[in-house]
Amino acid sequence: MGEKGKGKEMGMMMKCLLGMGYWVQGFRCFPWLAIIFFLKDGLQIDPSTLQILLNSANLPMVGKPLYGVVSDSLYFYGQHRLPYISLGAILQAVSWIAVAMFSSSSISISTITFYLLLSNLGASIAEVANDAMVAEISKQPGSAKKGKPSSSGELQSFVWMASSVGGVLGNLVGGIAIEKLSPRFMFLTYGAILIIQFLITILVNERSLNLPKNKSAGGIKDKLAELASALRKPEIAYSIGWLVASYAMTPALVGTMFYYQTQALGIDSSVLGISKVFGQVGMLLWSFFYNKSLKSASPRRVMCAIQVTLAVFMVSDSFFVTKFYQNMGLPDSVYVVIFSGLQEVLFFFKILPFSVLIAQLCPPGCEGSLMAFVMSAIALAMIVGGYLGVALASFVGVTGTNFSGLPLGLLIQAACTILPLFLSSWIPDHVKANVAKKKE
Repeated sequence: MGEKGKGKEMGMMMKCLLGMGYWVQGFRCFPWLAIIFFLKDGLQIDPSTLQILLNSANLPMVGKPLYGVVSDSLYFYGQHRLPYISLGAILQAVSWIAVAMFSSSSISISTITFYLLLSNLGASIAEVANDAMVAEISKQPGSAKKGKPSSSGELQSFVWMASSVGGVLGNLVGGIAIEKLSPRFMFLTYGAILIIQFLITILVNERSLNLPKNKSAGGIKDKLAELASALRKPEIAYSIGWLVASYAMTPALVGTMFYYQTQALGIDSSVLGISKVFGQVGMLLWSFFYNKSLKSASPRRVMCAIQVTLAVFMVSDSFFVTKFYQNMGLPDSVYVVIFSGLQEVLFFFKILPFSVLIAQLCPPGCEGSLMAFVMSAIALAMIVGGYLGVALASFVGVTGTNFSGLPLGLLIQAACTILPLFLSSWIPDHVKANVAKKKE
């Protein structure tokens, strides 16, 4: 086989591995949908406790910079990406299978929290390795000629689509399964998928993928120094600062809205599943649209437009809670499917243009650690936003049975979402032009 044929084969194998990795992570919504109902109906916890538990379970995501530095510098038999994906898969498999072994009457909140933390630790490690591979490949000049995706955003769009497809299937099947199957079966099913991923990744030798060699490979101390150096660059530091602020300044009312939809409105779990499917389809279409029309647009304008759209959806939710749309003849279930489904994923629309932006700004040699730092910062910001949401729900007097203060809470949430727009100058404009100037 010639060099051209080998390049195409390696490119296809790389896309298959990355596609599988992002698909599996997108499919995580399948067991997490079961967990939410398991906590609500099985353990009968209140909305605030649910939101605190779900946000606290994301704490391992904050450690992503450490995982990124380790994967950049610590090799296993000449490999530093696939071994971490394998480790992440097996940690998740162990946690979900362990949860499946308990019944709702025999598991405590502390026990299930431990296993959810372990699951997210595994997911974090796998995501860091996958993100680092995407960043490494995207920065290779002329990669499309070698049979690999080019560096103009196609690879980011491809993995985004793979994750979205996993999310669509996970929510579609999950919404149906939660009605007919036990949460235990759903946990075991996802555990089996993770074991398959683990077996595939340990059978592939990373060197056969021809990943770019890191000429500056060094120890963890060196990688930390490289990360610190990258973060001192104003365009990187300010960009990350804006993204973090846009999440941290927005109080999340996810748990409150979930209880409102299921308790006050009596929305079926299948409808919530379809709502999440609608949202995932929206993410999939967003990846197509972004790659087709927006990848060369100003990242500042794209992300600010998303932020404004989020605020509009929150104001719309306020009208929804006051029965405005119901009085106009729009069924609650239709609103939940379309608007709630889209709003849930709108929070993540910013990540696609931002990942393309940060890949262009990232210095060679610290792709894994910088991308990990970005995702860690997002995770921490969303945890802060989740805790602020609990405080906001308490401030407006919302409980598991009293939702009279929810319209006001949603309007306050919308106002907080607008605030980061005053810091939009932190996001670089016309990045490709800036990069070109630096090269000159």
